[in-house]
Amino acid sequence: MRPGMVPKLACSDPILLDRSPRHTQSIRYRWIDRYHRSFRQAIRYRSRRQAMPHGGFSGNLTSPTLDLAVDMGHPFLNRTVDGFIKIGTVGACKVAAEETFECLHKDMHPGDVSKHKVEHALKKMCKEGAYWGTIAGVYVGVEYGIDKIRGHRDWKNAMLGGAVTGALISAVNNHQRHKVVKNAITGGAIATAAELLTHLSS
Repeated sequence: MRPGMVPKLACSDPILLDRSPRHTQSIRYRWIDRYHRSFRQAIRYRSRRQAMPHGGFSGNLTSPTLDLAVDMGHPFLNRTVDGFIKIGTVGACKVAAEETFECLHKDMHPGDVSKHKVEHALKKMCKEGAYWGTIAGVYVGVEYGIDKIRGHRDWKNAMLGGAVTGALISAVNNHQRHKVVKNAITGGAIATAAELLTHLSS
């Protein structure tokens, strides 16, 4: 072999030896077609995943805000479950604070706290948390529905959502008609006040 010459590789494959423009263009079209098929498969897979119901949640507790992201596959379910969890937690903490205050107020020693009292406190926390969470979930769901119907978000949505929630909760508790109306008015007033305070603080 002469100096400076590149040795030729021994190859007997006619496909690799074929360097004609037509053969090169065929290989290029083959790769493009393969890429398009892979891209279409990825699009179909993503569409199926979006169509399938899925759920999950993640949270982050940082003062002074409580960040909890809930994904149930639909905005209505996301808002309802998010309201139930957050407000239910507030109700349970309220009971825990009351029970702790009762223990401190009565000057009870650590040995005086019996298993029955602890179980009673836990049951009360769960019951109060579920009650608060249910009210919040119903209110958030009703307000979301009113928002979608009216196509506008303002204090009127909160007022109507609070009134409907108050009436529903009162009716479920087998209250009389005048009591249901009073609770509807109270619910609407509280929800409107909370909405106005939110806009004042923002």
